[in-house]
Amino acid sequence: MAPIAWKPEYSVGNPAVDHEHQELIDLVNSTAAAILDRRPDADIQRGFGDLFRAISAHFALEEQQMRAHGYDQTDQHKADHERLLDELRDIMDGAGAHPQTAADRLVEALEAWFANHFRVHDSRLHLRLGPHDHG
Repeated sequence: MAPIAWKPEYSVGNPAVDHEHQELIDLVNSTAAAILDRRPDADIQRGFGDLFRAISAHFALEEQQMRAHGYDQTDQHKADHERLLDELRDIMDGAGAHPQTAADRLVEALEAWFANHFRVHDSRLHLRLGPHDHG
């Protein structure tokens, strides 16, 4: 399992948002590494918790901005957020019984989701919002 690497095509054209996305990728990689390194369960659960909280907070801020700006694709964008959170919950639920599978799924699922979501949904959103603070 190779860690997720930041790619230029992930950029949404907003340095603050790109930085947050890079931080999320770092959390995915550190959580997967904790699983593969067979760190104590408490460390792994803390990693999953930190990741889930960071992603949820990022999504909440984006969704607030979409509502504030009357973004016409809020429902579709939010549904994509919910799909990722559901998948992350499933991965977390299976981590104890099948740690290697959980680490692989975590990286594979989030890398695929990031590649699509950053390029499609977030790029469209941040293009529509124009220059703005994100945080």
